[in-house]
Amino acid sequence: MTHVLSMLVENHQGVLSRIAGLFSGRGYNLETITAGVTIDPQITRITLVCKGDDNVIDQIKKQLNKLIDVIKVTDLGLVPSLHRELALIKVRAKPNQRGEVFQVADVFRARVLDVGIDSMILEVTGSADKVDNFIAVLQPYSIREVARSGLISMERGRKQATPAPQQRKGASQKLNEDFKIPVA
Repeated sequence: MTHVLSMLVENHQGVLSRIAGLFSGRGYNLETITAGVTIDPQITRITLVCKGDDNVIDQIKKQLNKLIDVIKVTDLGLVPSLHRELALIKVRAKPNQRGEVFQVADVFRARVLDVGIDSMILEVTGSADKVDNFIAVLQPYSIREVARSGLISMERGRKQATPAPQQRKGASQKLNEDFKIPVA
């Protein structure tokens, strides 16, 4: 079973390496990992997609919570959440095929980012299934290259963007009060 874990971590050098090392060292399968700084530059949000039964996922969460730089781990499969992926796809497109490619892009609400002499680059955002389906429909146009972001996810509803300083284990600096903004 696939699980999506969202983490808030201290934005320190080597945190991502320690998390990846935890997975490789214990033989856990990590499907995708996406990381980016939050509204607070001291905190990074990491989205992990991993496979395993409930016991394996519980063990992964326990191991992640032991890491000093980890502030919070949330299993987004247990709460209402949104999941999106971004993909850039380069297809071979002769001038007489470009109209068709534009129509396919329109159906999937994709954007054409670049048109070259014999190729086009398209951007699509949505669920992993939507991205997979878009790529499948583009197959007849001879796909040259695909770059996918991996899943980014966020819990729905009104939640505090970052934990208050006293809730942050391992926090070396106080969180600026301006960053405690509720997420819509």
